[in-house]
Amino acid sequence: MPADIARLDLANIALELQQDGVLVATLNRPAKRNALDAATVEEMVRLFDTAPRAGVRAIVLAAAGDHFCAGLDLVEHHREDRSPADFMHICLRWHEAFNKMEYGGVPVIAALKGAVVGGGLELASAAHIRIADATTYFALPEGQRGLFTGGGATIRVADLVGKARMIDMMLTGRVYQGQEAIDIGLAQYLTEGSSFDKAMELAHRAAANLPLTNFAICSAISHMQNMSALDAAYAEAVVAGVVNTQPAARERLEAFANKTAARVRPQG
Repeated sequence: MPADIARLDLANIALELQQDGVLVATLNRPAKRNALDAATVEEMVRLFDTAPRAGVRAIVLAAAGDHFCAGLDLVEHHREDRSPADFMHICLRWHEAFNKMEYGGVPVIAALKGAVVGGGLELASAAHIRIADATTYFALPEGQRGLFTGGGATIRVADLVGKARMIDMMLTGRVYQGQEAIDIGLAQYLTEGSSFDKAMELAHRAAANLPLTNFAICSAISHMQNMSALDAAYAEAVVAGVVNTQPAARERLEAFANKTAARVRPQG
């Protein structure tokens, strides 16, 4: 394991690095349904800040126990009795962690199961690929708990499902699962078996891409979505100019030109 990753010494996230650079990061508070306390969020900030500079080629975000993440640790929140300013700064640390996930340039693939609720859905929505299994359910119960989202749901979840659906989820506690969750965009894959196995399959596939190409896919697209169409077109041209002329791509382009590369074919 790279020294930078080994030095992280995380208490609430277990790390395992595969030979091809796939890092498995497992939320490890199963007794709390992997609810996010302040300490775990700080660990995520450190992890997603370090991984892109440590040669990690893809990350599988997994979870111990039966649930991916039940959101904000409400017991800690109640116990700390934070001031408005204190909680604002907690929310800003959530944004720091999730922005490093989304914009860091390393593919993050979330293996979902059980509860993906509240802040757990905010966490999942910052991943680049989300895989649900038969047990996975999604909800934003903040409205029933006298709360409001603070970890980016108004940005990412609304982008996935649309403003109207997100408002409905918060007002009524509506729960999505199964094919309906896929159809509205909460996840891209629904597996009858293990979401972790599917996440590992996709992570190994992504890790085989050139790192600079993955960096562009997993950072530039999100940045461009924040721009005007005119600015995004300019930025896309600049990124394509850098990525599409990288020396490491010439071997792959030569294989395509020589008709020795795998062709894109429909899956049947």
